[in-house]
Amino acid sequence: MNDRRGSYGFDAPGALAGLLIVAAVLLALMAVSFAFDIPAAGVAFLIGGVYTLLSALSYLYTTRRGKFAVWAGELERLEGEEHLLDLGCGRGAVLLLAAKRLPKGRATGLDLWRTQDQSGNDENVTRANAAKEGVADRVELVTGDMREQPFTDGEFDVVVSSLAIHNIPDPADRVRAVAEAHRVLRPGGLMLIADFRHTPDYEETLRELGVTDVRLRDLGWRFWYGGPWFKTVMLEARKPHQAEAPEKDVAAGE
Repeated sequence: MNDRRGSYGFDAPGALAGLLIVAAVLLALMAVSFAFDIPAAGVAFLIGGVYTLLSALSYLYTTRRGKFAVWAGELERLEGEEHLLDLGCGRGAVLLLAAKRLPKGRATGLDLWRTQDQSGNDENVTRANAAKEGVADRVELVTGDMREQPFTDGEFDVVVSSLAIHNIPDPADRVRAVAEAHRVLRPGGLMLIADFRHTPDYEETLRELGVTDVRLRDLGWRFWYGGPWFKTVMLEARKPHQAEAPEKDVAAGE
């Protein structure tokens, strides 16, 4: 993972900053407690501070290294000629890993480029990263909403998303995003959605659309955002070649 040349920022930088601030405050309170000879409080603040600091280090590892290692393994199954879509691509962490495995294919990234979801999230940064990684010729960036994707039915062989769909606050809109991902995926195509919230809901949406080859997998400690209570789960699904049941208009609630 040391050959990355792009700059990929930090996921949800406010959350990471919050953990570091809380750890610093608890450790400062520990020092004050011991200084005023209140050892019980000092020990409690010490435990809390170390615990929070370790959570921050876990978060930092995942956002800078762990997620890259996990996604590199997931993308090994690409054959090199696919057209892949990354929903909420951000600065290109997953998008460009995929592009490196697509010498005869193409990787398209869709995003609204919001900095609260990832530090420095900007289309120009992603383009610069693609150039630095040597894959600019096979990467396309599209500004758009994953709830109303500007692509044709069955346009992509693979659809991926990493920690993006949960940023949509309304449950019905998350259903629309997953339904849209299903729409633009070709029959027989692969869907990989990594998230630490709502993955059972994504699975339910896909099953209502007639997808039976779908499962959830724990991605392990390298994808923890602070600890196992913020573990990341991978939804893996394969769109059927023929509808196994009449497809419902889930996004419209029919």
